[in-house]
Amino acid sequence: MKIKFKSQTYQTAAVEAVVDCFNGQPKINPLNYRLDKGLPNSPSKSGQQASLAIDSDEGFRNSDIKLDEAELLRNIQQVQSHQNLPVSSSLTEFTLKNDKKKTIEPVKAAYLKNARAIAPVHLDIEMETGTGKTYCYIKTMFEMNQKYGWSKFIIVVPSIAIREGVTKSLQITADHFTDSYGKKVRFFTYNSKQLHELESFSSDSGINVMVINIQAFNATGQDNRRIYEELDDFQSRRPIDVISANRPILFLDEPQKMEGDKTLEALAKFKPLMVIRYSATHKTNHLKIHRLDALDAYNQKLVKKIAVRGISVKGQGGTASYLYLENIEISKQTPKAWVEIEEKLKTGVIKKKRKLIGKGDDLYIQSGELDQYKHYVVSDINANTDTVEFTNGVILTAGDAFGDVDEAVRRRIQIRETIKAHLEKEEQLFKQGIKVLSLFFIDEVAKYRDYDALDAKGEYATIFEEEYTEQIAYKLDQLELNPEYHAYLKNIQVEATHQGYFSIDKKGKMVDSVTSSKSEQTQSTDIDAYDLILRDKEALLSLPKPTDGEEAFAKKSLRFIFSHSALREGWDNPNVFTLCMLKNSDNTISRRQEVGRGLRISVNQSGDRQDQPSTVHDINVLTVVASESYQDFVTNLQTEI
Repeated sequence: MKIKFKSQTYQTAAVEAVVDCFNGQPKINPLNYRLDKGLPNSPSKSGQQASLAIDSDEGFRNSDIKLDEAELLRNIQQVQSHQNLPVSSSLTEFTLKNDKKKTIEPVKAAYLKNARAIAPVHLDIEMETGTGKTYCYIKTMFEMNQKYGWSKFIIVVPSIAIREGVTKSLQITADHFTDSYGKKVRFFTYNSKQLHELESFSSDSGINVMVINIQAFNATGQDNRRIYEELDDFQSRRPIDVISANRPILFLDEPQKMEGDKTLEALAKFKPLMVIRYSATHKTNHLKIHRLDALDAYNQKLVKKIAVRGISVKGQGGTASYLYLENIEISKQTPKAWVEIEEKLKTGVIKKKRKLIGKGDDLYIQSGELDQYKHYVVSDINANTDTVEFTNGVILTAGDAFGDVDEAVRRRIQIRETIKAHLEKEEQLFKQGIKVLSLFFIDEVAKYRDYDALDAKGEYATIFEEEYTEQIAYKLDQLELNPEYHAYLKNIQVEATHQGYFSIDKKGKMVDSVTSSKSEQTQSTDIDAYDLILRDKEALLSLPKPTDGEEAFAKKSLRFIFSHSALREGWDNPNVFTLCMLKNSDNTISRRQEVGRGLRISVNQSGDRQDQPSTVHDINVLTVVASESYQDFVTNLQTEI
């Protein structure tokens, strides 16, 4: 399958906001700078004098901004007024989030000094996660080239995950933009060992884009230092000098993660013409020229609707019997309730069991006469309020767990609820040809992959397979009227439908993806963690068919993905319909990033966005299975938004 793209009004508005800031800038043919040919008489590795492929002193750098500061500020103010945004009084204006005036002034002074050293103009675009900011800045490049002749662009990202996501976007939008503009972008990922790509970046007259992650120029490793060193294999030049000679336009993706002093100092060495910053959660605001916030995105039906299944624990651990109310099932007779209780087996072993109970049922009998369930007789089941009431006065609402609920029990409930939510959504969308994916965020890699175990399965993997097997058996019994979906479920093996994506060590084992520097908020630089999910998006979005080969069928069978921190940002798959938080987090920004992984509008097997206004929020609902109550989760998420 191939994802299709179309020009959308809200994205065009974001593009025009940037382009209109430079109204009056003449379009200049970019043939007016002298290429650095290296030091005179400096030998290359082959012993020959350094030379370039083109025999000319002319290159293809970006022309300077010809507007004076007053003209540029006037344009920016007009754009801001048109967008109903605060109007800036100067090009150097900026604010820090949670500005506390006195204590923040030294920080502001230091930041302003660094920011001005990078470029004279910093423009901010605020776009909610899931609304296509990558698409917008790629289109902005085409518009800037068409209107002003600028052709050298660098996309700077804070992590390998985002870098690979951006590269994938450049790849899959190529034909779409060729149809609109009649040309293609030449793009590459910066690699200190493949500097011929940098040579082409300078000597090519078309639209050229370099994607680079901050670790490639602000870390201290040998490969990272090469960008600042004169290299024999690069005609005795420094890569950074060749880059800066192009006066590139910098696009910063998630700039709030690139605001450390070290990163800002490194960015200044690129000598950019301007800096354009894209994020849903700007930490520092410069000249904000466009805003599409969470409320706008929802009201315009540009992102999924969010539903939450929270787990609310009642009663004190160690003092009451375990009881979990899953849901109320409406039947032709009186409503029934699915509950999970402890049951004493004939062997004397006590295990947790799911039971379908009705009015008058006695949990003491259902449990094999365990004393803790005495007086738990169902007095009422209310399908309107999703509640079950017992004769002892206990009232439970669907999603409530009562009594001895430790973390292991809570995680099992969450995994079960995620599988149930997934299957409900999958059955609904199967006939429409929409693949459903679910994403788990876990607290430790070892809980999913345990290489000390014979089968390498951690606690969560084992629980998942147990719960999935039970839920599928129940589901298959209910699908007699839907034979195609029945066959689909039956053909997928439990081992093939879930996988984990984490950083991979040299032995092929999974390890934690950790932050290497808290001040810079950098992420793991291990590229192997992301290859499968970021470079084969089409397979993940495709439904497996019996006619597929064994390898293709296995890839397409993947529906449940477990991740530590690797997928918190940068991984954007439109068909994630369920998120499960198997971790404790009071970090609201982290929470928002995680929820953002599932906000994109889904696509069907033809690659068409399911964005018809009349049905968009019938199809596109993201279910979040949280380890806290519905009220707590939503309150914390909305506070951050």
